[in-house]
Formats: sequence, structure tokens, C-alpha cells
Amino acid sequence: MDEIVLDMKERMNKTIDSLRQSLVTLRTGKANPQMLSGLQIDYYGSPTPVNQVSSISVPEPRQLIIKPYDKNDIKGIVTAINASDLGLNPINEGVQIRLIIPALTEERRREMTKQARKYGEEGKVAIRNIRREYVDLIKSDEDMTEDYQKRVLDDVQKVTDEMCKNIDTIIAEKEKEMMSI
Repeated sequence: MDEIVLDMKERMNKTIDSLRQSLVTLRTGKANPQMLSGLQIDYYGSPTPVNQVSSISVPEPRQLIIKPYDKNDIKGIVTAINASDLGLNPINEGVQIRLIIPALTEERRREMTKQARKYGEEGKVAIRNIRREYVDLIKSDEDMTEDYQKRVLDDVQKVTDEMCKNIDTIIAEKEKEMMSI
């Protein structure tokens, strides 16, 4: 494969990694420390991820325990959880915070699958935008012969189709995970 196509494939893989990271934050009814990955608290005046100021463990399949390294951070973590769109009620136990993940209702599961599809569609748009950039780059390169340009454009399209199929597979797996009880 051409160097241009490999570079494009690398950028597209980063987009897929970003999609996976977005999907991890969706609640599936099972406790997962990654659910809190986007959560930030005010730590001495600067926004800091919760997982950098505390340890997060999963004692049971539907429970998370957050133990801050500094006991004074409990209030900030509780505030951040309440302000987030996680839909969880933190239980302040003095030295730790307990999050009980409720079972998802059918309606909530459907909302989450819609959100997953939205993330997937955003990923596909990003993939197509990357493809467009490289197609423009290839077409504007006057040093390439017409045959070589056509072959590289075919490779670009094949990689784009492959990446879109990967996104569809990832979304289908996530939907299946969310819809299972």
C-alpha cells in the first residue's frame, strides 16, 4: 500500500479509538470504572479527572467504590457526579463514595443505543472527512500518473469502506451489550 494510504489508515484508526473511548462512557447496567473517565472535579482550582485524585474499584457487578486520596475531595467528587449526565446517585460514606448502578429500563436502553448510533455516525463522518482530505491531496498532486492516481484512490476507498464496516461492527456489539439484561 502507498504511504499516503497508510497515513490515512492511521488517522482513521485514531478516529475508531476515539469512538471506542466515547462508547465506554455509555452506561450498560454493569459497573465499569471507565464510566467516570470524562468526569472532572475542581482540584485546587484546576479541572482534574476523578481517576487521578482517587482509586475506583468494582466490588460487585453493579457497584463502584471511589476512594479519594485526600478525604477533602469527597465533596467535589459528589458534586461532579451529581452535575454529570451519568444519572447516578452518589452515596457519601465519609471516606469513600459508593455508586450503585441501577438496572437499565427498556426505555433507557433504547436511549443509550440511540446515543451509541449517534457516536457511530459521528465516527463515520470523521472517517469520510479524512477520506475527502486525502482524495483532494491525491488529485492535486501533479507528479502522480493518472493510472497511479486511480489505483491510490481505489485503495483509499477500500480502506474507508473497511473502517466504516469496523464502526458498524463496534456499534452492533455495543448495542447487543446494552440490550442484554
